[in-house]
Amino acid sequence: MKDSLQPGLTYQFKFQVPENKTVPYLYPESEEFQVMPRVLATGFMVGLFEWACIQAVNPYLDWPDEQTVGTDVKLSHVAATPPGLTVTVNVRLEKVEGRKLTFSIIADDGVDKISEGTHERFVINAAKFNARARAKASRAFPVQNI
Repeated sequence: MKDSLQPGLTYQFKFQVPENKTVPYLYPESEEFQVMPRVLATGFMVGLFEWACIQAVNPYLDWPDEQTVGTDVKLSHVAATPPGLTVTVNVRLEKVEGRKLTFSIIADDGVDKISEGTHERFVINAAKFNARARAKASRAFPVQNI
């Protein structure tokens, strides 16, 4: 992580919402989601905000060896966004506490403000993180000897 990664960093990210980012596509196996409105799903919105924060900080990391993972999300979702509209996500890095990064986020779809809140990410060493995840999976699913 470079010393130049400091609070006050701002970034704007734009994304045109396609049909496949609407509620019925969130979990296609969910019968309930299949009959819900075809508007931007909150789950996809959270992913979009993570993406914006990742792009904001990647120039300040030794990417891809260093990456960030989301650790906290506190966001509203106050307006529906149908496919075709473009979501503009404005992020601001509010705090850098060691490897913990705290962002404020405001997003609109060109018609309404759709969200406001905060998001925390943690800077990781990708190789070490992936090794720990593999070790956890090995403990959860040990190879059985026959």
